[in-house]
Amino acid sequence: MTFRIVGAEAEAKLNWLDLTDALAAGHALPRAEVGDTLLRHGPDTLLTRSAWIPGMGIAVKAATIFPGNPAKGLDAIDGAVNLMSADTGALEALVDFKLVTKWKTAGDSLLASRRLARSDAETILIVGAGAVARSMVEAYSAAFPKARFHVWARNPDAARTFADATGATPEPDLEAAVRRAHVIATTTMATEPLIRGVWLQPGTHLDLIGAYRPDMRECDSDTFARARVFVDARVTTLHHIGELMVPLKEGVITEEDVAADFYDLPSGRFTRRTADEITLSKNGGGAHLDLMTARYILKAASG
Repeated sequence: MTFRIVGAEAEAKLNWLDLTDALAAGHALPRAEVGDTLLRHGPDTLLTRSAWIPGMGIAVKAATIFPGNPAKGLDAIDGAVNLMSADTGALEALVDFKLVTKWKTAGDSLLASRRLARSDAETILIVGAGAVARSMVEAYSAAFPKARFHVWARNPDAARTFADATGATPEPDLEAAVRRAHVIATTTMATEPLIRGVWLQPGTHLDLIGAYRPDMRECDSDTFARARVFVDARVTTLHHIGELMVPLKEGVITEEDVAADFYDLPSGRFTRRTADEITLSKNGGGAHLDLMTARYILKAASG
């Protein structure tokens, strides 16, 4: 059996706009079947996320989370992405785990912004200063070449380090920065809301990225009340992530208030209607997006 190993060197051949086009095309195929498993041994975790899309393939992304690794000089998160043929099940490629995760996460929100942010958006606020925040600067720069980046983080030193590395302007006041922003990306591990709906100005677009557990939220319920709400996939967000679970439980929004997910892209429903409306897209990830991204990376690396 012959398969390809695609490593970090493939990144030189990748393009953010091409990736979002590939993700959009993937959502025109039959709906993915997905499944997750979680194993724990003390503080250590093995998470496997699987997806099968007829006409595209099968992917199994195995992630190990070992919190004690940094003390040993090792990464806390590692893993592998196995890409297999939908026709035969044969292994086609092992694709670099970190490469797929980076491009999937940022590409997901970039696709949403390309459909929902105003075309004249120039002021982009990144909330958080970690690895995902840095990849969002790369991704947004591809779609918004005139963008001016700003960053806010709980730790001012982290914000300054981020600013030095990316050219962003550090912001000491989150409320003031939100009120000036055209696009806002939240990339934190917050469990209590940071963004308040009352701060949002007409025409703002929000990409909510960080929250992924039922106990995590980056914005308050008023944000959902004021915004037109979108998600990347209803099945991986509505009843799995606190960001949506709380306003749904409170009755602030209903499931019918979620305007569209990426499977509505072909119909044109995933789009901004007016210049003044506030739009919000929740990035929930999902193995189907790992599959689409891994397939794009393999194709680009082979070109």
